[in-house]
Amino acid sequence: MVSRVRVWLNRTYAENVFFMDQLRRNPSDRAVEIHATHGDPDSPVLAAADTAELEPEGLSPAGYVEYALDQCARRGIDVFVPRLHQSAVVAHRAEFEAAGTAVLAPPPEAVAVFHDKVIAYEAVQAIGVPVPPWYRVRSADELVAAVEQLEADGHRACFKPASGAGGVGFRVITRTPFSLTQLSGFPSPYVPLDLVLQALRQAEEPVDWLVMPRLEQPEVSVDCLTGPDGRVRLAVGRTKNGRRRGFTLHEQWLEPARRIAEGFGLHYLSNIQFRMFGDRPVLMDVNTRPAGGLHQLALCGVNAPWAAVQLALGEDPGEMAPPFLGQDYTVVSGPRPVRPVSLPQQRSEPTEPLPAMPVDSVGAAVRGAVEAVRL
Repeated sequence: MVSRVRVWLNRTYAENVFFMDQLRRNPSDRAVEIHATHGDPDSPVLAAADTAELEPEGLSPAGYVEYALDQCARRGIDVFVPRLHQSAVVAHRAEFEAAGTAVLAPPPEAVAVFHDKVIAYEAVQAIGVPVPPWYRVRSADELVAAVEQLEADGHRACFKPASGAGGVGFRVITRTPFSLTQLSGFPSPYVPLDLVLQALRQAEEPVDWLVMPRLEQPEVSVDCLTGPDGRVRLAVGRTKNGRRRGFTLHEQWLEPARRIAEGFGLHYLSNIQFRMFGDRPVLMDVNTRPAGGLHQLALCGVNAPWAAVQLALGEDPGEMAPPFLGQDYTVVSGPRPVRPVSLPQQRSEPTEPLPAMPVDSVGAAVRGAVEAVRL
């Protein structure tokens, strides 16, 4: 009898409830139990898991590794998928393996390269993958010089943190003065240059930004599955152009993604993003973790999360190719359950708090809400 697989996802994105769904609906029909931890008690991944805990706050990277090793030992974790403190966790891979846990993440050298976007751009350029022009900026004067050079070359300048994920801190520079226009409608990524310079000059610490031209659509995120032997088993591009999403197997996107995944040892699941600079694709970013939209490959008949777990367990799924490419689609939000909690008092007379319920009992309330809806 084949034993069940116990998988742990630490402080991950809400979209990974779909990652968890795919693990349970694996084509091997293998029993999977999922443990989840998070700092937010209302994260839907906690409600979607079989067991769940709140993570302690304020741990150093070394302290978090000790916490993670204890979780793996107490919970009997077979495969750990780390997002928070990924660098520290992979540096202690041997300790997790000694505890019987496979770490589903690249080796520390690969994680280190792509933690800093400047180092990443320099590294991928060295193996022949095109990147956009970029400038590392730490002061107001450096920002002015970079913006003026990009504008002289006919580009609109934007900036983002040299290290970071999820588009946090991304802004587009505009010369338009701040006015009521910026206060109407929804918040915009556009920021006037004079306000950015004012903020920089008043700041007590330097920034560390990457300044580059605003790249054009389409954006193509290539999801790669790479074995510990460094060989890519699966590469599929997910296209984004405004609201419309789709899939591609065109080599102009897949070939440079494979070159990066194999060249830097991006073992297991990675996501390599490209956009257009003029008439050619250039690298935008590399994520050394599963993308939040990875589950969308299910529209192509692919279960990438389960194939990655198989690799982590030493069960090679072999070369994989989508049996078909799903039709274009868009993404909408849908309800997912959160864990029950005691409600705050809503009326003047005393009321009994609701009893806490185990994670398992929340389950099917709204399970299976569809995020990807076909046009």
